Amino acid sequence: QIQRALRSLSIPLERLHIMKGHMMQDMCKGLSRQTHAQAKVRMLPTYICSTPNGTEKGDFLVVELCQSQVRTLLVTLYGDGNMSPNMVYKIFDLPEGITQGEGEALFDFIAQCVSQFLAETVSSDNSKAEERLPLGFVFPFSCRQTQLDKAELLYWSKGFSCSDVVGKDVVQLLQSAINKQELCHVDVVALMNDTVGTMMTCSTEGRTCEVAIVADKGSNCCFMAEAYLVETTDETSGRMCVNTEWGCFGDDGALNDVFTPYDECVDVESNNPGEKRFEKMVGTLYLGEIVRHALIALTAEKAIFTDTNIAVLKEKGVFTMQHVLDIVNNEEGTSEVRRILEVLGLQPSERDCGRVQQVCRAVVGRASTLHATGLAAILSYMCQTRDMETLMVNVGVEGELFAGYPRFEEILMSVSRLLSPECMGTLLPSKDGSGRGAAMVTAVALRLAAQRREVNEVLAPLRLSRADLEKVQALMREEMDRGLCKETNASASVRMLPTYVSHTPDGTERGDFLALDLGGTNFRVLVVHVAEDGITMASEIYVIPVAIMQGTGEALFDHIIDCIIDFQMKQNLVADILPLGFTFSFPCQQVGLDKALLLTWTKGFSASGCVGQDVVQLLREAARRKQHAGMEVVALVNDTVGTMMACGYDDPKCEIGLIVGTGTNACYMEEMRNVGTVEGDQGLMCINMEWGAFGDNGCLDHIFTHFDKVVDESTINPGKQRFEKLISGMYLGEIVRQILMVMTEKQLLFQGKISPKLQTRNIFQTKFLSTVELNGLPLRQIRAILNELEMDASFEDCVLLREVCQTVSLRAAQLCAAGLAAVVEKMRENRGLDQLSVTVGVDGTLYKLHPCFSDNLQKTLKDLAPNCDVSFMLSEDGSGKGAALVAAVASRAAN
Repeated sequence: QIQRALRSLSIPLERLHIMKGHMMQDMCKGLSRQTHAQAKVRMLPTYICSTPNGTEKGDFLVVELCQSQVRTLLVTLYGDGNMSPNMVYKIFDLPEGITQGEGEALFDFIAQCVSQFLAETVSSDNSKAEERLPLGFVFPFSCRQTQLDKAELLYWSKGFSCSDVVGKDVVQLLQSAINKQELCHVDVVALMNDTVGTMMTCSTEGRTCEVAIVADKGSNCCFMAEAYLVETTDETSGRMCVNTEWGCFGDDGALNDVFTPYDECVDVESNNPGEKRFEKMVGTLYLGEIVRHALIALTAEKAIFTDTNIAVLKEKGVFTMQHVLDIVNNEEGTSEVRRILEVLGLQPSERDCGRVQQVCRAVVGRASTLHATGLAAILSYMCQTRDMETLMVNVGVEGELFAGYPRFEEILMSVSRLLSPECMGTLLPSKDGSGRGAAMVTAVALRLAAQRREVNEVLAPLRLSRADLEKVQALMREEMDRGLCKETNASASVRMLPTYVSHTPDGTERGDFLALDLGGTNFRVLVVHVAEDGITMASEIYVIPVAIMQGTGEALFDHIIDCIIDFQMKQNLVADILPLGFTFSFPCQQVGLDKALLLTWTKGFSASGCVGQDVVQLLREAARRKQHAGMEVVALVNDTVGTMMACGYDDPKCEIGLIVGTGTNACYMEEMRNVGTVEGDQGLMCINMEWGAFGDNGCLDHIFTHFDKVVDESTINPGKQRFEKLISGMYLGEIVRQILMVMTEKQLLFQGKISPKLQTRNIFQTKFLSTVELNGLPLRQIRAILNELEMDASFEDCVLLREVCQTVSLRAAQLCAAGLAAVVEKMRENRGLDQLSVTVGVDGTLYKLHPCFSDNLQKTLKDLAPNCDVSFMLSEDGSGKGAALVAAVASRAAN
């Protein structure tokens, strides 16, 4: 019988593996918005998003509600890495019956303790007497927390059952009681449970601790989870400490097969049968009771105490946790076991003493093993969700079982290693219960609040209100009207250039057409085959070396013709003379479909002898120099028009083209009667807005920030293309870098240390913004980007970097939407419509690759132009296919 009893209390390794898996599933359930309500492992958010960094300083008051006491502490931190906080504390015993009385009486008593404690500790130091004192409240019961200082009690446990508290905000109850004591300088700023307090206590002395276990009368664990996984909150950046409330694990029956008859008896006799089943197998409140029921059962089976009356064992609570610990920790024979049993009123034999000791060891060993299984589930979950192959982490631990049973630590470490070999936890014993930790939570909360104010101050100029955007929309409309008017065109910042494209494709175009797409450091040559059954294409990308971009115009166009010849030879197209559509993505004054004067170079080009010249002519001259007759340039198109035409082939409603990539621009179909710069009033003409220069006349100065000015001054065209410099991919990374430098100078990032690499222009590429803003990207990957820049980044730094990137890219999308709102509203008014339905053909890496840009753009546009129903269509190769289609439409018209 004794062997059977011991076997029932020992759980095989494969069963522990299954249990670990169940707990991980339950954790995921608890974190998910959909399944949170049904989860037994509640996974409650604590709103603690940071551990101490050692710079915290000041006086912090702590109140800790314990089983039978109220503990008050005054902790002084010196900003020295929290190596030597000064602590004064006082313990007050809870009055008889208060834990079952009225809630108000309990909180009034706690406030009286605070008042008395402060009178004794602070009154002697008058300089501190009126300073605001932040208070951290350790409240070791399950709460639904919605902020660091807002938490509703879910249910009492541990023998407490005060009336009128469940469902109420306990922070508010304490603050009200404190106010009654006229302690108006004391502010309750943070509430946490004892487990979180332990984690923060262990996060001092220069180490970070990200997991804590309390193995006490009750049992619990908390850990730092990736914030985006905590779906029950709106926090998506960084990490948040989650209070698992794992005591309820198994309440759904997951532990039924390992729940022994002794556990059943303890559960039935408890004041919450069927609840907190895991806690009842591991909490020191219950271990003595499990032993008692095991001894009663074994006596009934005549395995022990055959010659003694065990009536004393029938009394609940007679066999205490202290008895259990004294028995299991006694290595010297059985004399101590005999003494304890005799004091209880039993007359044990030598064999009884040995067997009682075996049962006690089995019960305490099982409790330690189950704690290890829970820890393994937490560590594996952290490792998986952080996308790491191995995890090394510090685990804070405290409680009666940990302190009283020397083998607890050894079992916790060895079993968790067996179950989670990829994780290495280092145990940090908590030195001061949760008191010091509560002070740390409070101190960190104040440090983060002060930091938040400074961050908001830095980012405020980049955050645009609805009114700001409406003003930009109105200014864009004014500039569009000025650009279209013959008299004001020359001085308008938005040039509104006619493109001489007056039709979109009608589906009758046929044949082979070449397209040349020149818009940046790479350019493409394409052949586009337009047939009845659709379009097929072949293309090749060629590189323009910087020396040619910034050399002579002749060298640039000779290089382009060499690449066209190479392409036609590879495609066996040398014998044909093919119509060519030339996508040229630079500001031009177009005076005909195949004649356009370059107004200015952008995007890093500065080839000499081109500005003011007809670029089609420059290309034809280069072809003559190279004696290449296999092509005929019939149309010059910029990439924005090409994008509109490419999408127009698939959607006849597409009458707007938008590019948001290295640069930005837009075009749209305008009524000829409004185009004052071209003769004729009939039909439509596509207008190339060249909106990148919007604001060059100073009309956007009010939204240009210090960071924008610094970026503008360092470009090759200061004061030019100012709208583009707020929006396009070429500049956003550099704006972010400038903000990071200012934040680092203000000690808000990287501990105030700027690496030489961060001081390098354009080192922070716009593609980093896209990566950093991916929802759910593990922080360590952001850290890796920063490590490339030789920045030693904490996780808080990573969270702040993400916020900076989001602010800059959101502003870019909003400004783009304000410009587009002016365009669609003008088209709606032109046509006298209540509601306009139109499609925007869109291209560009920023729009296509950035995870939030397109959503932010569309949301803002809907808000600014509610009477326009705007669809967006991604261009499948606008500047290539689109240019060929312009050539095809032109050839159709010529024939």
